[in-house]
Amino acid sequence: MRTRADAEELEERELAPCASRARRSRGRLSIEDEHPFRTAYMRDRDRIVHCAAFRRLEYKTQVFVYHEGDHYRTRLTHTLEVSQISRSVARALRLNEDLVEAIALAHDLGHPPFGHSGERALNELMADHGGFEHNLHTMRIVEHIENRYPQFRGLNLTWETRESIAKHAKAPDHPTLTEFAAFPRPSVEAPVVDLADSIAYITHDLDDGLASGLIEERALLDVALWKKGRSYAEAGGVLSPAITRYQIIRRIIDLQVGDLIRQTENNITRHNVDSPDRARALAAPVADFSLDANRERREIKDFLMERMYRHYRVCRMEEKAYGVIARLFEAYDRRPELLPTHVRKNLATVEKKRLICDYLAGMTDKYAMEEYQKLFDPVARV
Repeated sequence: MRTRADAEELEERELAPCASRARRSRGRLSIEDEHPFRTAYMRDRDRIVHCAAFRRLEYKTQVFVYHEGDHYRTRLTHTLEVSQISRSVARALRLNEDLVEAIALAHDLGHPPFGHSGERALNELMADHGGFEHNLHTMRIVEHIENRYPQFRGLNLTWETRESIAKHAKAPDHPTLTEFAAFPRPSVEAPVVDLADSIAYITHDLDDGLASGLIEERALLDVALWKKGRSYAEAGGVLSPAITRYQIIRRIIDLQVGDLIRQTENNITRHNVDSPDRARALAAPVADFSLDANRERREIKDFLMERMYRHYRVCRMEEKAYGVIARLFEAYDRRPELLPTHVRKNLATVEKKRLICDYLAGMTDKYAMEEYQKLFDPVARV
């Protein structure tokens, strides 16, 4: 039987000097007794998996709205892919896998329905009331909106997991994040997840773009990472087109992961990163790709921006999504009595527009479209 103390002792022996150790966590906002078998970061991970915001990711857009097809990535499948890649990197670098997994599983909790078009709509609608940014909303979810424990609001996550959310925000100097202002950077585990997120969305958006027909393979023939992946697949002999594409995508992921591990290890050695706080004090993140890999990744990002994210079909989906969010917001703002009773009762403690924003951000794509139909389709049941 392995107890929490045994697990903590294993961390002390096995993890790299720069890795975060659960025993040395800066703690939680509300003091709790330790668990007999799980470390603090294990508990963070489990609380995230069991929260309502995590379950809703199943029906939230990555690029394609869920009803466009059953096989495209959603926020949930993307999150699981980020978690898997992050853990592989963390294991190779002897970082804290439990903390990395907690950060990865939480990284998209604050995304509203319809992906970035939903975020853009809410940010514009809330421009005079603090705006909307999904990382800041993730912090609001884990500190306030989730409400399942008698002793505290939110999930009461450790300082280190919350730090990673704060440092990923586009406005790290936001008043709600002053708790983390002492250091310019988070622990090594956080940028590992950031870059794993980038690996996942670049590669899998490319895969979904090919599957949808938005991207034709011949357009990729001169893209360096695609050429490397294709050479690897062709070395395996004659394969079906579907298997060939899978092997190319697999190789593109593997090339990026391998480069990230090697470059981050070099950076740790060069900067003598012998503690988590040493990583926090550096001007640039410890985790990074090599110059060549960054150049290749920029090429494929630019390709996706031009050929997929600006494709007229994607733009049309985004415009419809923007309209759904904007019209629902305006209706609730004009007549708050349209809000469900369990939401409206919070008007006593939460400013109206922020409450509406919280409600909309928590919706899945499916629920938002159903709500839109109920309010604006004359023949739909309310």
